Amino acid sequence: MSLEELVEALLRGDKKAAARLITLAENDEEKAKEIARLVHPHTGKAYVVGITGPPGAGKSTLLDKLIKLARDEGKTVGVIAIDPTSPFTGGALLGDRLRMQRHSTDPGVFIRSMATRGSLGGLAKATNDAVRILDAYGCDVIFVETVGVGQTEVDIVKTADTVVLVNVPGLGDEVQALKAGLMEIADIFAINKADREGTEMLYLELKMAIEFERDKWRKLGWEPPIVETVAFTLKGVRPLWEAIKRHREFLERSGKLAERRKERAREEIKTIVAGEVARKVEERLREKNAEELINAVVERRLDPYSAAERVMGETLKI
Repeated sequence: MSLEELVEALLRGDKKAAARLITLAENDEEKAKEIARLVHPHTGKAYVVGITGPPGAGKSTLLDKLIKLARDEGKTVGVIAIDPTSPFTGGALLGDRLRMQRHSTDPGVFIRSMATRGSLGGLAKATNDAVRILDAYGCDVIFVETVGVGQTEVDIVKTADTVVLVNVPGLGDEVQALKAGLMEIADIFAINKADREGTEMLYLELKMAIEFERDKWRKLGWEPPIVETVAFTLKGVRPLWEAIKRHREFLERSGKLAERRKERAREEIKTIVAGEVARKVEERLREKNAEELINAVVERRLDPYSAAERVMGETLKI
């Protein structure tokens, strides 16, 4: 089938077409561009929830329960579970969908594991493309679960409408996962495995961290709630789902959802432009006549900044 035919099937709710389009977007950059062009006009209806946090926090188990609650409300659900990359196949290593096996036969749930393929920030490069495809496919809610690499998973804020930071007691430094920007991107804090020792201490540390940023939250009009959960027993899972829905209502009522999506569009354009420029610069530096420029830097006849400006000028024709 052509891309146009696949997109037509996608818009009719064909799950196989959705899977095929995500695979093409993941593996072929040129096809990803064409798919985005065809699919983008049919997007904007889905609500995207990011689930992030350190390894071992139980994100996948918690997500499994949230899927069930969303389905109970009649919502069509998409899940993009980002996994580490296999060094042998380049594919997703953990296969998070195995933990959500009971949903695999549900026609109202689409689950896809994606590999990071070396991308930093906890997301795969094609995540936004996959979100677009599932949005056009007709998902009401799309969950994006990050890979679980610890403190670098801030890219989720460029994809999700609501970000849930899942933490767990017993990490030693209880707020370790909140460093390096994670605290700033969370809209909701979940303390999973809250039947463990150390839960009360973690809760107090989170409350203190929120209090420390009180002026910021007051300005935003939203203070992140802290929800204690035990995913295996369903404790706190419904309050977490209700907190997600309240945050959505807040964003829609205040007009901040439109603001967030506008900022995300700006960031995505910047990322795409930066990638294209980097690719063209790399091609330029591999040309034979670039050797003279590089040698001039090595021989101290030209400084690196001047050389970079020259390359940029030739690459961008400015």
